[in-house]
This record gives sequence, C-alpha cells and structure tokens, in this order.
Amino acid sequence: MIKIILIATVIVFIFFWPRLLRACERANGANWGNRWLNRLDGLNRILCRRVHRLKHAPIELPATGGVLVASNHVSGLDPLLLIAASPRPLRFLIAREEYERWWLRWLFRAVGCIPVERERNPRAALYAARQALEQGEVVALFPHGRIHLDHHESTPLKRGIVLLARMTGVAIYPLRIEGIRGQGMTVAAVFVPSRVRIHGFAPLRCADQSLDSCLEQLWDLLAPPHKRDNPHRSAKKS
Repeated sequence: MIKIILIATVIVFIFFWPRLLRACERANGANWGNRWLNRLDGLNRILCRRVHRLKHAPIELPATGGVLVASNHVSGLDPLLLIAASPRPLRFLIAREEYERWWLRWLFRAVGCIPVERERNPRAALYAARQALEQGEVVALFPHGRIHLDHHESTPLKRGIVLLARMTGVAIYPLRIEGIRGQGMTVAAVFVPSRVRIHGFAPLRCADQSLDSCLEQLWDLLAPPHKRDNPHRSAKKS
C-alpha cells in the first residue's frame, strides 16, 4: 500500500511539476537575474494573491536607479508581500539572527539580504545598503526595527533609513500594510490566510530636510490614520 501511494505521488508530481513551473514563470513580476529566483518570485506572487488576497495600487518605483522602500512591520509575512507588490527586486535589511536561520540562509543570500548586527556593528549594514543604492538597487527597510503593531505604544523610527536617503540622495517610497490576520507572528503568519491591502504614498525626499523632519513625516505615513501621537513631533516640541 505504501509503495502504491509513493508511486502515485511521484506520478502526480511529474505530471504537475511542468505546469507549476509555467505558472510561476507567468506570475513572475521582477527580474532577479536568475531563472530559478524568477520562478520563486512568481510562486511568491501566487501565494500572496491566492492565499492572502493581496490587493494594491501599482507601486510606481522608477525603472532604474537607487530607491529606498519603507513599510510598517506587523509579521514575518511582510517581506513576501512587499516583494509580490514590487516591479523590481528588493534587498532587505534584516537582523543577523534572522539571516542566520540555517534553513533560510541560502535564500537570504541569493536575494541579497543585508544582515544587521544590532548590538555589535550596525554601521556595516548601512555601508552595504549605501553601496547597493549607489549601484542602482532597491533597498527595503522596516524603520521600526522590529514587529510593531498599531495598538502598541508609539515608538520613534530608527534613523538609518533617513541617513541613507540623505547620504545617497535617493527617495523613500513609504508603504503601509493592512489586513494581515497573523499579526505578531513570524513564520506562522505565512500560512494564515489574510485579506491584505498595501497602500502606497508619494515619495519622500529627505536631502533638503532635517533628519527629524523627515522621520516625523515618515512616521505619519506608516502609522494608522487615527494615530496622532507622533514621538518625533513630541520630541521636537519639547
């Protein structure tokens, strides 16, 4: 009986594998420079659209040149959603402890994630991100630095994204993710069906603004509309 099940499984796999590959190739929406990564991109877009009902207006990133993407961060699903919504490959800054997960390290390296040493040497990640931007890539960050839900106490954003924008002169494209059912979860959030919406905003240019002013504007865009206790605005008043 076990042999019959195994044989049937192999037959089904052989039959559907070419179809799955073609479906992934059709769904692919960004050129990662590698055939298999492009197929993974397509598979991720299928997952996000079918399982998580992802809806979004076109994210109008420039076709070439360095760009920063900033988003609120509510779950481990967030990077997959942003990749599925983007017309260009995204390079994420992620915590070193996440980067070193043995079963995901190969993928993080393949898609160019930049590990951040939070305690020991965070400047190395900023330098790597600056190089990527100067080479015309798209770098994505979660400025809260970790998962931060709307009902959590308001906290300031990390300064790194604005420093990068000011050093390189690139624009920040703010995005807000809503509708994730697995909020607060990491890996498990990928498997909890959702009805996700991504809202995009006009690009934010910080080159001619103070660091604090740019952080204040970015915080307002990433926060829910009803939330007004912007810590960057409060700090400026005091």
